[in-house]
Amino acid sequence: MQETVPDTPAVDTALLEAAGAALAAIHFGVPLAYYLYLRRAWLRRPWGLRRDPGYTPRVVVVVPTYNEADLIERKLDDIYRQDYPREKLEVVVVDSASTDGTPEKARRWASKHPDLKVRLVEEPARRGKAHALNTALKHIPPDAEVVILTDADSFWPQRDTVRRAVAYLADPTVGAVSCLKKPAGQGPGGVEEAYRSLYNQVRLAESKAHSTPIFHGELAAYRKSLLEEIGGFPEDLGADDSHTATLIALKGRRAITPEDVWCTELVPRKGYTRWRIRRAQHLTQHFQKILKTSHKTPSQLKRILAVEAYLHLANPWLLPAAAALLALAAAHKSPSAIILLALAAALLAYKPYRTWITTQLYLTAAMIRNLHTKEITWEKQTKQ
Repeated sequence: MQETVPDTPAVDTALLEAAGAALAAIHFGVPLAYYLYLRRAWLRRPWGLRRDPGYTPRVVVVVPTYNEADLIERKLDDIYRQDYPREKLEVVVVDSASTDGTPEKARRWASKHPDLKVRLVEEPARRGKAHALNTALKHIPPDAEVVILTDADSFWPQRDTVRRAVAYLADPTVGAVSCLKKPAGQGPGGVEEAYRSLYNQVRLAESKAHSTPIFHGELAAYRKSLLEEIGGFPEDLGADDSHTATLIALKGRRAITPEDVWCTELVPRKGYTRWRIRRAQHLTQHFQKILKTSHKTPSQLKRILAVEAYLHLANPWLLPAAAALLALAAAHKSPSAIILLALAAALLAYKPYRTWITTQLYLTAAMIRNLHTKEITWEKQTKQ
C-alpha cells in the first residue's frame, strides 16, 4: 500500500517566499541607498578645508616589517623618491623578529643612503603590528609633528604623495589622512579591482561628510600629538589604522581620504580568499569595539558609523538567511522562489554583483573565524 505524503500548506510556502524576499530586499537595498545618498549628497561637494601644499612639518614614516626581505629595499626606495624636504623626513623601520634577513637589508640600504635618516628598531619577538607601531612611537623624535604608517607591500605612485597627504593636515580640523587604493592585481574574477573602485568612492564621500571609519595601512598619516592623546595604537584588534583614525574622529578631528592621495597595494598570488577574510576579521573587530566607545560622536560621523557598523556586522547575515528561506520555498516547488534563486545565480556573471556577494561571504566567514582567533599575527603571503 502506497503511503500518502501530506502537502505542505500553501501559506507556509508563501511566508517563506515573503520572508526570503524581504531579507534580500533589505540586504541589497540598505547599502544601495547609502551609496546613492553619498554620491548625491557628498561625493562632488568641495572639501571646505584649508589645504596648504606649502605646509611641510617634520614627518616620520614608520614601516612595520616581518619577513619582508623581498620588498623592504623597494619600499625604502619608494620613500626615498618622495620630493619632501629631506631634512624634515625620517624613516623608522620597526622589525618584529624577522627570520629572512629583513633587518640586515634595511640596515644595508640605510648605509647606502646617508642623506635620508633611517632608524632600525628590532623587536625581540613578534607580537602584532599594533605592538610594533607602539614600539616605533617610542623612537620618534619629540619635534616630529606627523607620523605616517605604510606597509612594506605597498607603494606610492606619486613622488609628492607625502606632500599631498600632509597638505590636508595644515587645516587644524583634520587629524588623520589616508589614501585611495589601487590594487596591483585584479584578484580572482576581477573582484579586487571592482571592490576597490566601489569603496574608494564611499571612503571619499564619507570623508567629505565628516570622516571615514576605514583607513588604509598603505598610507595613514596622523598628527603625533593626537596619537599620544589617545594612547597609541590598539593592540587587541587587527585594524589598528582604522580604529586609531576613528578614535581621532571621535575627538572631533576629521579622518579623511582625499581624492588626490593614492597608494598601490600588492595582491596575494595565492591565498586571496584567506587574505580577504583576515582583513574582514580586522574590520569587524574594529566596528564591534567602536560601537562601545561612540557615545559622544559628532552627529554626521554618528550616522556614518551606524551605517558602516550595520553593513559590516549585521547586513551580511541577511544574505544567507534570505537564500536559505528561498531555497526552502523552492524545495516546496514555489515558482517565485525558483525564479529569484535562478536570477541570483545568473547575476554572478555581472562583476559588481559578484564582487558584492563575495565580500558578504568574506564578512560572514570573518565573524565566525573571530570566535576562535583574531589573527593579530598571521602567516606572510607572497604578493604580486
